Amino acid sequence: MKEKFDLLSTIEYGGCSAKLPAGLLSEVLGKLPLVKDPRLLVDLETHDDAGVYKLNEETALIFTTDFFPPICSDAYEFGEISAANALSDIYAMGGTPLMALNLMMFSQERIPLDVFGQILEGGQAKVREAGALVAGGHTIDDHPPKYGLAVVGTVHPDHLITNAGARPNDVLLLTKAIGTGALVSGQKNGLCSEGDYRLALEQMKQLNRHASALAVKYHVRGMTDITGFALAGHAMKMAEASRVSFRIHSLQVPLLPGAYQVFEKGSIPGATFRNLEFTGEQAHFARSVDYNIKMLLHDAQTSGGLLLAVNPDHAASLLSDLNRLDPEISAMEIGEVIPESPRRLYFE
Repeated sequence: MKEKFDLLSTIEYGGCSAKLPAGLLSEVLGKLPLVKDPRLLVDLETHDDAGVYKLNEETALIFTTDFFPPICSDAYEFGEISAANALSDIYAMGGTPLMALNLMMFSQERIPLDVFGQILEGGQAKVREAGALVAGGHTIDDHPPKYGLAVVGTVHPDHLITNAGARPNDVLLLTKAIGTGALVSGQKNGLCSEGDYRLALEQMKQLNRHASALAVKYHVRGMTDITGFALAGHAMKMAEASRVSFRIHSLQVPLLPGAYQVFEKGSIPGATFRNLEFTGEQAHFARSVDYNIKMLLHDAQTSGGLLLAVNPDHAASLLSDLNRLDPEISAMEIGEVIPESPRRLYFE
C-alpha cells in the first residue's frame, strides 16, 4: 500500500501563522498611496477583509485573495480549509461568493503529483458547498507548497459590512472558538489528543456562511473575520477603524478543547509572540487574565470565526439563530463596544 504523504512535513509555519508580522505589514502598507475613487467603497485604509467596488445602486463586487502553506497533513483537508479561509473574507463583508480562481505553489520534484490533485479537489468541494464556481487558476513551481483562492463575490451596497461599523454599546459576538494555532502546534509536538486536533480541523472547514447571512438580516454594520493576527489583533484593527474601544471578557471567549493545555505545556508558536508585539500598548489586560489566556487571545487562527459588533436589541436573537443553525461552532457573546479610550482593547 502506498504511504500517504504528510504535508506538515514540508513546513515550519502553516496556515495563517505564516503571515508576515502585522506590525511590519502595517508599516509597509502605510507608505503606499491610497487609491481614491467614488466607486471604491472599501480600500486599504480600514484594513478590511477585501476590496469592494460599486457597480451600480444594487450591486457591489467584493474581491479578495488568501493562500498559505499546509495547516494539516492530509491534502484534501488542506484544500478544504484553505478554501474556507479565503471564502471567509467575502462572508466578513456580508457578501455572497460567486467565483474563485485557484492559487497554487507546488513542487512536483519533492511531492507526489497526486497530492496536487487532492488539494484542488478539497478546495473545489468547499467552493461548491458555498454555492460558487471554480473558474481556473494559476500554478508555479515552488516549495514548500501553498494553496488558496482569489474570490469574487457580490453584496448590495446598502448591506455592506466593514471593520469601521462598530458603535458604542454594541455587543461583541464571536462565532467560532479560538485555539487552532495552539492545536496544530500541539499535534506537531505530540502535546494534544487526536480528538482535540480533529475538532480543530473540522471547525476550520466550517464556512462562515450562516453567520454572515444573519449579520445582514440583523443589520450588523461592524464585522471582521479572525485569522492570522488572532482575536486580539483583528479586534484592535476593527476598533481602530471604528474609532472606538472594545471591552472583552476573557473567560467568555470560547476555547477549543485542549488548546489551553498545549500552551500550558509550553508549545506556543512564534506567530503568537509576533501578534502580542503587534497589539502592544493598545491592549490592556486585567491582573485576573492569566498568561495562557493572554497568549491564546494572540493565537494565530486559520479559517477562524467572525467577530460581530451587534446592536444590543438584536444580539440575543442573532446568537440564538446562529447556534441553532451551526450548533457545533460555539458562538458566544464576549464583550461590548465602548467609547474611544486611551487603549483600543480592554481584556477583563
